[in-house]
Amino acid sequence: MKLAMALRTRLFLSFSALITVALLGLVLGVVSVMQMNLNQENAVRKSLITFELSQEMRRNLGDQLVNLISESPNLAYLAASDAEFEQLLSRGLGSGNAQTRAHFEPVQEAYEQFQQTISQHAGIRWVLLDGNAFSQTFNAARMRVIDLQNQAISGIRKEEALGRERGKLIAGLLGVLAVAVLAIGVLTAHSVARRFGAPIEALAKAADNIGQGNFDVVLPVSPWAEMALLSRRFGLMAEALRHHTANNVDELLASQTRLQAVLDSIDYGLVIIDPQGRVEHANPVAIRQLFWLAEPRGRTLGELLSRPYLDDATTRVLRGELLEQAPQDLQIETAGETRQLAWALTPISHNDGRSVGAVMVLRDVTEQRTFERVRSEFVLRASHELRTPVTGMQMAFSLLQERLHLADGSRELDLAETVNEEMARLVQLISDLLNFSRYQNGLQTLELAPVDIADLVEQTRLRHAEAAAAGGLALTAEVMGQMPFIQLDRAQIERVLDNLMANALRHSQAGGTITLQARRHGKRLILSVQDSGEGIDFSQQGRIFEPFVQIGRKKGGAGLGLALCKEIVQLHGGRISLYSRPGEGSQFYMALPL
Repeated sequence: MKLAMALRTRLFLSFSALITVALLGLVLGVVSVMQMNLNQENAVRKSLITFELSQEMRRNLGDQLVNLISESPNLAYLAASDAEFEQLLSRGLGSGNAQTRAHFEPVQEAYEQFQQTISQHAGIRWVLLDGNAFSQTFNAARMRVIDLQNQAISGIRKEEALGRERGKLIAGLLGVLAVAVLAIGVLTAHSVARRFGAPIEALAKAADNIGQGNFDVVLPVSPWAEMALLSRRFGLMAEALRHHTANNVDELLASQTRLQAVLDSIDYGLVIIDPQGRVEHANPVAIRQLFWLAEPRGRTLGELLSRPYLDDATTRVLRGELLEQAPQDLQIETAGETRQLAWALTPISHNDGRSVGAVMVLRDVTEQRTFERVRSEFVLRASHELRTPVTGMQMAFSLLQERLHLADGSRELDLAETVNEEMARLVQLISDLLNFSRYQNGLQTLELAPVDIADLVEQTRLRHAEAAAAGGLALTAEVMGQMPFIQLDRAQIERVLDNLMANALRHSQAGGTITLQARRHGKRLILSVQDSGEGIDFSQQGRIFEPFVQIGRKKGGAGLGLALCKEIVQLHGGRISLYSRPGEGSQFYMALPL
């Protein structure tokens, strides 16, 4: 079996060969250029030496000629010039190669004939004036020197032309080498890309198929060791994913079946909403309560129930916002009767806070609302009927007490004061019942006007400062930042604050603190009363705003104060809540829209 070559080994060998060829070409080009420069330099230097020697020879012949044609030739200078010329010839014959010596030999022969001509005549000047032998020999020597110069110049030009030809040849060879290196590089890159890219593309297609849930993929077989290892590991991963997905699908189906059974068995109506605000699932109770005859999946609540405000509420809940106030009951017409459904929307979120949907809980409160309405009407009527006689009885008893003139400290005076206090408490209870019934039946209206929050807080503190001092409590008021004027029913809000302050004073021990605070939070005004009292048990905090509920060791009144506070705050479009830990005090706060 042919072993797969490692990819890095193949790449190393391919690029090493490419770099080796490129380096060889570079070295060859550098050596050729250096050799060409050296040869050209030697040839030019020799030609320049020949040219310099010929120049000196021409100067020497000129000096000899000037000396010979003078009235009295200087024979000593002539001999010195002859010796100098012979020395120049010797340098020329001994400084070059055979070709250079061949250029100097005609000069030597012509000069020897010129010297013989001069030496054969006794009178130098006569020779110049009389015969042609001197002229012929002198011109022959001079022409040989000129030929020597021309040959030197021609040699320089020839070397220049030869250098250009060699340069063109070297450039051509380097160009061919560059093309060869480029071709080898392209072929190598193409081969590597083709052999390496094809398996990668096949793996990418296999990954796409796996991402789409198709685990039956064909993995490529590569000659590269790394790619073969990657394909093998990829196949193992795909097989593991197939088993894992199959197990997860089975578990999800089982969980979905169990969840479906749980949802369908709950007595409350449940509607599951997806992140886009559309109905994803509704249990049979919800379908029956909402009288849905068609499949609700994929449609919005506002579309199904013809109530657009449900879509707005769903959008806000999916964004993680809270509904400003308790939603009104849904009125559903079914089988000729009207059913009232209380509903609530709760977001479903991941641990990272990302919303993945919401759940709507429906509860049929038709009988409960009927009972509450009857109860409210009875309480309202009874309170109204009782308030007049009880008030009259209180006034009559007060007048009777004044006429009796009971002695101070007597038993009769104590009994009379007890009766008076209980009657006053009864009148207050009847007033609270009447007011609470008016709020619940929607008979109470608000008288809104701009209210200075800082003044509201300060006046509340002043009203309760004496009671706090009497109980050994530190009472402080804080207004955080600049507060705008807000449209409120000041009398009703003062009633809420007075009730909260009275509870804080009643449940705080001497040495404790009570803080009345106003601050702005976004688009809401937060008014809070915080004490350092006994706190409220967690199990009782959910019922504290219900009517006729009294919590704590110190009880007083009929338990309508906080219920009445809740009605007043909700009528202003706000909400009231508390934060408390047993033994650490309580903080009641109301959030009112600005």
